[in-house]
Amino acid sequence: MRNMEFKEQMHEYSLWRAKLIQSIEMYHQWRNRYGTNDPHSTETLLTILNGLQSDKITLAFVAEFSRGKTELINALFFAETGIRLLPSSPGRTTMSPTELFHDEQGGSYIRLLNIESRLEDISLIELKKNPERWFQIDLDCNSPTQMQEAFKELVATKLVDRDVADKLGLWNEREAAEQGIINPEKIEVPCWRHALISFPHPLLKQGLSILDTPGLNALGTEPELTLSMLPTAQAIIFVLAADTGVTKSDLDMWHNHVCLHRGGNKQGLAVVMNKIDAMWDDLASENGYEDSIRSQIKTSALTLKVSEDVIFPVSAKQALLAKVKTDTNLLEKSRLAALENYLANDILKQRKDILLGTITRDIGFLVNESFNLTRSSLTNAMTQLEEFKKVDFQNQDMTGKLMAETRDRQNLYLANVENFQASRRVFSVQAQALIDSFAKEKVDEIIKTTKHDMAKSLTTYGMKQNIRKLFDDLRDLLQDSVDITNETQRLVKAIHKKFKDEYGFKEIEPQLFSIKQYQIELEQIFDEGEAFRTSAKTTMSEQSIVINRLYSTLIAKARNILRQAHADATTWSNGVLTPLMHQIKDHKKQIESRLQMLRKINESKGSIVENIASLEAELEPLKRQRDELAIIIHAMQLDVDG
Repeated sequence: MRNMEFKEQMHEYSLWRAKLIQSIEMYHQWRNRYGTNDPHSTETLLTILNGLQSDKITLAFVAEFSRGKTELINALFFAETGIRLLPSSPGRTTMSPTELFHDEQGGSYIRLLNIESRLEDISLIELKKNPERWFQIDLDCNSPTQMQEAFKELVATKLVDRDVADKLGLWNEREAAEQGIINPEKIEVPCWRHALISFPHPLLKQGLSILDTPGLNALGTEPELTLSMLPTAQAIIFVLAADTGVTKSDLDMWHNHVCLHRGGNKQGLAVVMNKIDAMWDDLASENGYEDSIRSQIKTSALTLKVSEDVIFPVSAKQALLAKVKTDTNLLEKSRLAALENYLANDILKQRKDILLGTITRDIGFLVNESFNLTRSSLTNAMTQLEEFKKVDFQNQDMTGKLMAETRDRQNLYLANVENFQASRRVFSVQAQALIDSFAKEKVDEIIKTTKHDMAKSLTTYGMKQNIRKLFDDLRDLLQDSVDITNETQRLVKAIHKKFKDEYGFKEIEPQLFSIKQYQIELEQIFDEGEAFRTSAKTTMSEQSIVINRLYSTLIAKARNILRQAHADATTWSNGVLTPLMHQIKDHKKQIESRLQMLRKINESKGSIVENIASLEAELEPLKRQRDELAIIIHAMQLDVDG
């Protein structure tokens, strides 16, 4: 597959997402048009729309130094510039983690965060919200040469005192000694801690985001990369060198940084065996070369415990050269096509499936409810019309009897409303207890105490004990919520059952709130943090600044989980009784419509045939409402019940 085909696939994905956004906006307008909207459903739909509009396909490239990772990025995405856009020449290795994307509002730029920011207790997420903390270089997108020159800053280094390098987590005395470096006065370190690059490349404009993470050292000293940024990537491309295979440091990265957050799930993980051109040998037979490639694939698959299908032997260097020179034979020999095909088909398909799953989970219930209510309204109107066709409206007693029956229904409706309001008041008290169990104040008090104790701790062991206590306290907080959650679930089920049994409402299986997922996530981040701490290099484990940043990352993730639980509980409690409210409102509309019809027939001077024709015409808006919804549901690619 040529790169152009990858771009076409990405373009198709972008169009598909735009159509999905359009169909959800149409559904939102449909609800407004027919008066079925409410604050909860509006918030749900707007949240989904915001998520889709800001959706990105993030590809993370991970490798030890000198594996040709940046050259691979150039070959895959930026060959049409005709130059080596990102610095990847020998001896010019990207030193800082780099994110490439399109910032429509911010324009074209490189933002660089100085390496000394590592000494501050501020997360990368927070620093990204503060552009003035970054050194910015504006990019001229009409000049690939200017961009190439600007990107050289990514590999910039400087000399600092050894104690400064030590504090930054960038000095390892044992490793230096192995290289014959003893007691140096100055240490070479990267100038920059992190880089953000925005420019309007077609793929970036369509939602592609690229994360380039350099070396074990960067991953070992930046917990946010491993615990926060890599987990959000749709795919992680792990790059090896074909001539060396899987080295010890490669294996360390793979187990402790790449696979750490996936819990054994290898979906979205691909391995690129780069630099196969180093194995090209004019004296060897073609069969011998193929055998060598297959042997390396087999060995790497066994070592990394992945399928051979997700290992791609390539020559990024030759692929870039082939694309720049439009050399079809060399491009084929570079074997880049199989990797492009994987990215274009497997990864984009996975992302589409994930988005559709999210849509089904978050608004499928709303769509089903709309479909059932619309169908029910039309069915009731048609049934009523058929009933009226059989009634002798010349008989005043018969008309009076029907009016009396309908008013009785109206009185029952008023009782329904009163009972619903009483049930809602009881539920509100219970729901508030659930929401309060995740209150920010409770969470922050636990975290504040732990951070205070951590600040006083002088050892890694002491910090570990404090973080363990933090997670124990947060577990206890969640456990307190379990009983409240169970009681709230029982109450919701009872309210729905009451209205089904006593008033004949359609049975709705209420969406129930569960805290199980938050408990699982809390345990997972503690396990990940422990694995990170114990897997890192000896030097890293001695650096209190790195350990402190690790625990700050864990604390931030834990706080976010509890914040999400609080938000989800609030959203759920605001909306779980809405379907009942909609049924009550629909019941009211049916009664009022029936009374209006009876009055119209009773007061009409026209013939029965004319009155029936008039009633039939009133079915048309209901049919139009149903048909519009059917088109929208089809556009959203959702299945509805019933």
